Amino acid sequence: MREKKPMLTIARTILATLACAVLYASAAQAQPFPNRPVRVLVTIPPGGAPDISARLLAQHLNEKLGWSVVIENRPGANGNIAAEQVAKSDPDGYTLLLHADSGITINPHVYGKLPFDPLKDLIPVASVATNQFMLSLNPQVPANTFQEFIEYARKTTPPLPYASGGNGSQHQLMMEMLKERAKIDLLHVPFRGAAPATTATVAGDTKVLFSGSASASLIQSGSLRAVATSGKKRAPRFPDLPTIGEFYPGYAVDIWLGLFAPAGTPEPVVTRLRTEVHKLLSDAEFAKKLNVSGSLEPLVLSPADFSKLIREDYEKYGKIVRALGIKIN
Repeated sequence: MREKKPMLTIARTILATLACAVLYASAAQAQPFPNRPVRVLVTIPPGGAPDISARLLAQHLNEKLGWSVVIENRPGANGNIAAEQVAKSDPDGYTLLLHADSGITINPHVYGKLPFDPLKDLIPVASVATNQFMLSLNPQVPANTFQEFIEYARKTTPPLPYASGGNGSQHQLMMEMLKERAKIDLLHVPFRGAAPATTATVAGDTKVLFSGSASASLIQSGSLRAVATSGKKRAPRFPDLPTIGEFYPGYAVDIWLGLFAPAGTPEPVVTRLRTEVHKLLSDAEFAKKLNVSGSLEPLVLSPADFSKLIREDYEKYGKIVRALGIKIN
């Protein structure tokens, strides 16, 4: 009987420890989300539209709600590096991705062997912002309007070189769409990202590109000359610039940014994130900062409408990529 007492004591200790662990785990689960820092991975270096959006969201979530949101820039492989890391993270809402549309709707068609499926391994949390590209020329190109550029491009031999952010990038697909509609020939010069493509066009090494919101200051300073925008409607920051669709009906490319989480993230967590992000986007002061900092407009869509937009763009770009025969292994 004396030997059984230590064993009984040990058993009671183990049971008490297990009980404490269960209670601790239950208490942790009962705490409202978030109860620790949230990481948001951004697919580009600091300065571009996704990075600007992410940092503004982080700042305001901290100021308004006291959330701790940490931004991590993970550029590379057209956003696939950051997207894969998030897709393979724990689905608890504490590792998120701020991604542009191209990473979700173009990359799966262009890259032959992605180690994850953006449509299955990532789930849309919230639409964030929208923007459009500007058809921008080196100032030495003798064209001040969109029509003048098209006529000049038709007559120029050899073809004018155009810059893009890389093979299969949105920049390339948009220019190929314009070439087909306008019946012009241009020479594609791919770069490793939008920033070096813009730099090359400013320097005159290339003559034209579709530039993003980060080029607004270059356009205002005269380093680039914008002659049209790509969206369905004119850009609020450049209301005098016509859309390409005004000349070629049906041509319209609007960029969107969204917040994504790993598949399997609990719906209450996704709903909480979406609700708070969309509250910020609906705030006039926040919308103004978004526009001033990155020429961006808030994009507030219902989950159903956001999913529909993703699917439609996925199918649209898939057709273009197949027609051009673009593939990156």
